[in-house]
Amino acid sequence: MDPFFTEGLSKTEAQNRLVANGYNEISVSKRKTMWKIGIEIIREPMFLLLICCGIVYIILGDYREGAILLSSIFIIIFITFYQYQKTEKALEALRKLSSPRALVIREGMEYRIPGREVVIGDVLVLNEGDRIAADAQIISTTNLLVDESLLTGESVAVSKNPVSVKPSEISTVFSGTLVVQGKGFAKVVETGNLTKFGKIGSSLQSIEEDETRLQKEMKTLIRNLFIIGIVISIGVVLAYYLNNTNFLQSLLNGLAAAMAILPEEFPVVLTVFLALGAWKLTRNNVLTRKPSAIETLGAATVLCSDKTGTITQNKMEVTALYDGYEVIHQPIFHEKQEQISHLVSTAHRASQEKTIDPMETAIGNTHQFMKKIPEVKHQLIKEYPLSNSLLAITRVTSNAANLSNDEQLTVSAKGAPEVIVSLCKMTDEQAKNHLTIAHQMAEHGLRIIGVAHAEVAHHQLPKTQSGFEFNFLGFIGLEDPIRIEVPNAITECKEAGIKVILITGDFPATAKSIAKKIGLNTANIITGEQLKTLNESELRLRIKDTSVFARIQPEQKLQIVQALKLNNEVVAMTGDGVNDAPALKAANIGIAMGNKGTDVAREASSLVLLDDNFASIVGAIRSGRRIFDNLQKAMSYIIAIHIPIIGLTLVPAFYSNVPLLLMPLHIVFLELIIDPVCSIAFEAEEEEKNIMKRPPRNPDKPFFGIKKIAYSMMKGIVLFGMVLLVNMVTINSGPTENEIRTIVFSALIIGN
Repeated sequence: MDPFFTEGLSKTEAQNRLVANGYNEISVSKRKTMWKIGIEIIREPMFLLLICCGIVYIILGDYREGAILLSSIFIIIFITFYQYQKTEKALEALRKLSSPRALVIREGMEYRIPGREVVIGDVLVLNEGDRIAADAQIISTTNLLVDESLLTGESVAVSKNPVSVKPSEISTVFSGTLVVQGKGFAKVVETGNLTKFGKIGSSLQSIEEDETRLQKEMKTLIRNLFIIGIVISIGVVLAYYLNNTNFLQSLLNGLAAAMAILPEEFPVVLTVFLALGAWKLTRNNVLTRKPSAIETLGAATVLCSDKTGTITQNKMEVTALYDGYEVIHQPIFHEKQEQISHLVSTAHRASQEKTIDPMETAIGNTHQFMKKIPEVKHQLIKEYPLSNSLLAITRVTSNAANLSNDEQLTVSAKGAPEVIVSLCKMTDEQAKNHLTIAHQMAEHGLRIIGVAHAEVAHHQLPKTQSGFEFNFLGFIGLEDPIRIEVPNAITECKEAGIKVILITGDFPATAKSIAKKIGLNTANIITGEQLKTLNESELRLRIKDTSVFARIQPEQKLQIVQALKLNNEVVAMTGDGVNDAPALKAANIGIAMGNKGTDVAREASSLVLLDDNFASIVGAIRSGRRIFDNLQKAMSYIIAIHIPIIGLTLVPAFYSNVPLLLMPLHIVFLELIIDPVCSIAFEAEEEEKNIMKRPPRNPDKPFFGIKKIAYSMMKGIVLFGMVLLVNMVTINSGPTENEIRTIVFSALIIGN
């Protein structure tokens, strides 16, 4: 490979190109202007009611009142525009965070950066599960297959290879497409709107999120109240006219009643709450991809978590080695270098040269630490990748410059202990003895990797890993320290009525050791092999008392999620790989890893953990409960405050000796108070003291339950009664109509 490609761009050059060419993103639709917002407001029922009221006042000769009422339209437009700007800023922050991530080589090092920061000339490192960030020319590949169905509609993955002649579609990967197999390196040639995806990307701007259950429930409520409002308003007009025979005053009172009944604040408040709530969740390092996740967070009853990087720090180090005869611990590695050098160097050859995998990095660090091991450059001849059917990886290498068919090649393999032992074709007694050692190492919380070695002639390379004559070299024990904050987070979950389940691909003994350290029940452990033998009803029964799943393959996560959901649990599931996507999508709340997660996992999820930390999930559940609580408080307030407004507009219709207590202008003024109070005061309300010491919310329970509406109405009726009492006391002192209105309105504001 050309040295330029291995080094990549310098950070300075990348920054200069970013400034010159702009971000690698497709232009989004233009933000709404003030005029567009104004046109949308014109379509609202409240706007039409204001126009009608203003015209009636002018007909009555009260030009000042009519002018003030009509000018209030501009105040409402300003408030709506301010709230839109507030929401748009939050959404823009989320858009920047949700940009697909890309692995690039800069200054000879691999960096994971937001896809929007990729520039022309960058070298992309393409791994299985990555969403390609820009159009790029292939440099080198290993069995690279790309799903281009997003662009072509063809479901069959396309093989990609570098070509020495004119670049073609075979040697080009395109922005937005998905790596489904293999690995590769590619140099970016186009970004942003100039990519193939960017040229047709305008169609994506018309895609809108589906309405959440809460939005649908709110829309239904508003529609029903609107119908009720029309009926009541007509009744008020007729009743007032029969009592006072003044049609214009009757019409004015009817319009006021319609304005009082229509709760137009609901959708505005909901939009602001969800947008700002999602933005605030990013402070807990949680990116919200779907607004419905905020509703569901407070209802989560089960939290299924991966171990590596979520429960643990994802900072592996080799702490023990087994050379087939004895276990050697880290403090005396330097004393036993001759004894363990073959084991360590073979494990190092079985690893990628440039890697971000924490286990392979730890093995590389140990290899570097043992200075007596000669540093020999090995040329990779063939790689047998890890698969679900065989949990081992084998790399065939040579240190010869020119290969011949008779050249002896070095074969290095590492993988699950039981797989490596089976590949070595040893006796049952030998296999049992070695696996007993592996089990003992795992009981101390170590992650165990088996290592084997072989030699083969170049012309005798088998088709599969099982075709080699492997020699067993031993085990490598790696430790990944638990995150300090996890045990407290687990305790918090238990107090909140949330069951935590640990799902890992580790050895059962390792999983049990980790589970004990973080405070999970380890009485029952289900392994991947056991899971294969359980039918649906058996799994549903056993999963009730199980908190640890070990040796689980990614596709088995879906089976676990489905069993939990059949038990009426609300499931939050973490995942990072391509195979995790079905489970993430099936879970009520799919949570993808932001650092180590693939783009496929991110797109299938509702939430993305920006720091891959378990405690951040618990913090998100806490925030989700707070947001939901405060939203209920805001909606309860809106319902409550509308009761006295409605009541005060109805009283004059049925009692001829009572003047109009609330004019449309008064109601407009109240509306201008209600919106900011809900979107600012309630949204910023502190969480309840018992927020994480109560059971999860029932997701089937309606947001606007009869009890909640009745309680809100009761508060509104109490306030209405108090204002009426003030009105009665005021009337007895013989004031004018304007004085009565002023006192009644002041009492209502104080009650508000």
